[in-house]
Amino acid sequence: MRYAAHLWKACAYDHHREILPMLHPLIPADGVVLDVGAHAGQFAKLFASLATRGRVYAFEPGSYARSILTRVVRWRRLANVEIVATGLGDAPGQARLAMPIKRSGAYGFGLSHLGGADRTGPMRTETVEIGTIDAFVRARALRRVDFIKADVEGWEGRMLAGAQETLERFRPALMLELIGSHLARAGDELEAVWTSLERFGYRPYLVGAKDGPHAISAPQDGEILWRPDR
Repeated sequence: MRYAAHLWKACAYDHHREILPMLHPLIPADGVVLDVGAHAGQFAKLFASLATRGRVYAFEPGSYARSILTRVVRWRRLANVEIVATGLGDAPGQARLAMPIKRSGAYGFGLSHLGGADRTGPMRTETVEIGTIDAFVRARALRRVDFIKADVEGWEGRMLAGAQETLERFRPALMLELIGSHLARAGDELEAVWTSLERFGYRPYLVGAKDGPHAISAPQDGEILWRPDR
């Protein structure tokens, strides 16, 4: 029953539509989007509606979330979405993915994370494959990457470390959830990730304001849009 509820919510509801005006100029109809930590597909659905003649690569290493994502993509007939069953980091290999189990017994699969545990309570763990963005781009011979979204519960810094060639070559816009306590799981710090992106020629904007993203100058937790200086 809990799985059915998760699946119904993922298929029937469309979340995050309030950021569509922000995404429109960043994701062209023939664009390529990397949805890293695709979860149950709420962002993948948005990206698919924008990149109608392009491609959305939805990276989801967790088997529970991926089973829901697969059904959502089929049910919504998202022909421009391809599910990739790997996580992304700074080097290829394997890692343990931990998924919290709530008091109700339901899986908190939206909080699944790599790295050290910083939560108490029961967890379901599984071994998952890890790759890098740069290796994926080379393997698929991609000629463009327009947008990268990542919500991977603290592995964002590692993902960026494995995407240096892609950032330099294609200069995609980035939407990253950056939370200091989550980044600590991977041994990273918010300030270090922030500084590395600024040095790479990216400028941060806080997502979620009613009148659109606001430029910010100091590191802070949140959903951050990073736009490259051209």
